[in-house]
Amino acid sequence: MGGTDDRVQRLTPSVASVLAPNPGPMTLSGTCTWVLGDPAAGPVVVVDPGPEDDGHADRVLQTAGARVATVVLTHRHLDHSAGAAAFARRAGCDVRAADPAWRTGPAGLEDGAVLEAAGVRLEVFATPGHTSDSVSLLATYADGSPPDLLTGDTVLGFGSTVITHPDGDLGAYLASLDRLLALVEEQGVARVLPGHGPVVADPYAVLAGYRRHRLERLDQVRDALAAGARTPEEVLAAVYPDSVGTPIEGAAAQSVRAQLDHLEAHRQR
Repeated sequence: MGGTDDRVQRLTPSVASVLAPNPGPMTLSGTCTWVLGDPAAGPVVVVDPGPEDDGHADRVLQTAGARVATVVLTHRHLDHSAGAAAFARRAGCDVRAADPAWRTGPAGLEDGAVLEAAGVRLEVFATPGHTSDSVSLLATYADGSPPDLLTGDTVLGFGSTVITHPDGDLGAYLASLDRLLALVEEQGVARVLPGHGPVVADPYAVLAGYRRHRLERLDQVRDALAAGARTPEEVLAAVYPDSVGTPIEGAAAQSVRAQLDHLEAHRQR
């Protein structure tokens, strides 16, 4: 483990990722568990412990130097959260989450909350859309390094994010992207540390691309409806033809329903 384990990557003394062994069509190479703070200087924060897997928990705990101040969940999906309670018990700390069902202590994860680790300050930003409880974290460093932004599944290392109908909401997601774009510009964010996939080295361009992609998809849904599509299944076949009959069809169908709900909501205004 440690430096010889290719699942563990230490970007700086205060930032490390541990890749969970859960690759798949929706999880890409697996869930990225982030360890923030310098374990040589004090307790750290662990973000998204991932699935309940003893080997993964061992790697995370070793990367954390066995000193964890708190566990944070970016959202409730099981590929991020299933192992959180068991890991927190081992680490002797609480789990903080926006969704009360996933907390193991009294503290939540409200918008504007601030968490401290060894050399790292984390500010919580509510960024619903992928799910209703999604949050992002702005990490600033005592050594003066440029800030990072942890996004869970709101922004991935590559590809696009599913709007998980009915819990997710496209209008909320677009507003969250706007909020993150402003944050990246105002704070000079250097990198996005996503829940899946590689580190994003050009945050503003990628966020702008995500927003543009969503608007283009809405136009495609409008075109499909204008051409005679009447059911979500017909829209899916027109807009996401490559997904039909594949493992990602269900995810694409959720995004279609979220897009249809968004268009209907705006039509009624």
